[in-house]
Amino acid sequence: MKLADAKDAFLVHLEAERRASPNTVKAYGRDLAQLVAAVGAKVGGVEAIETLHLRSWLGQIARGAASTTVARKIAAAKSWMRWLHKRGYIVKNPADLLSSPKVRRKLPTLMSAEVTAEVIASATGQKAEAVEKVIVELLYGCGLRVTELVTLNLESVDLAEASLRALGKGSKERLVPLGTHALFALRQYLVERERMRGSASVALLLGPRGSRLNVRAVQRIVKRLGLLGAGRGDLHPHALRHACATHMLEGGADLRAIQELLGHASLSTTQRYTHLSMEQLTRVYDAAHPLAGNGPQRKLAGKTEER
Repeated sequence: MKLADAKDAFLVHLEAERRASPNTVKAYGRDLAQLVAAVGAKVGGVEAIETLHLRSWLGQIARGAASTTVARKIAAAKSWMRWLHKRGYIVKNPADLLSSPKVRRKLPTLMSAEVTAEVIASATGQKAEAVEKVIVELLYGCGLRVTELVTLNLESVDLAEASLRALGKGSKERLVPLGTHALFALRQYLVERERMRGSASVALLLGPRGSRLNVRAVQRIVKRLGLLGAGRGDLHPHALRHACATHMLEGGADLRAIQELLGHASLSTTQRYTHLSMEQLTRVYDAAHPLAGNGPQRKLAGKTEER
């Protein structure tokens, strides 16, 4: 089987059978196209690919590339080779011997409850800004991903039950409760929506031209509200989702409950917020506790010793 044909068949499998997100399919497509271009001249078909070919390709791309980029490309190659082996296109999997670089996962951006409240308050919810209020209330109040937010339809929301159905990664649907503030913002917005161009659309969130809001538009809105409400021009939609999880954890919510709310496939993803809270707790401890290395009493003792 030719490399290009095998690549295309795998991408169809990702999209149709595994229901991977469009971004994942696109990223894997770019990585595998690069792999095909690099080894295509050396092998006739997929059955001739060896570990040496894959390592040679990785050696070329590793120069100057971030470890996260290399790790993603290895993941793409491994996933493709595993699929080819499972389908019988190759006798043995040449990617089994590949090892991924250690990637240090960045902790989410930490936003205090006060800063979050300022950002949300900057969206007044009046007329044209009604959609902006809904955006920040759903991102923070429901912990939605930005892609989940923009794919919401009118039928996704049940005002009577105070809940919505979000379509997450892998086309997995989950039921998310609506808090009082999110529910109020939605009701205000739906009244204004009736007067908007495109109100007959199935999409919940509409832009000025009456079409469904896209991810870029939401990013611009959140960035503007972050600058307006908290003087932060780097705010992005995912920061509000992170804030939702962190503030729930600090309020005593169970990790499993947060996992269900956010739609995490693995609890280890949710546990990132535990580390985040611990870092904040450690900073407070170091700054205030007498027995901490940086505590006020320890600093005073240090000055006495110096004397």
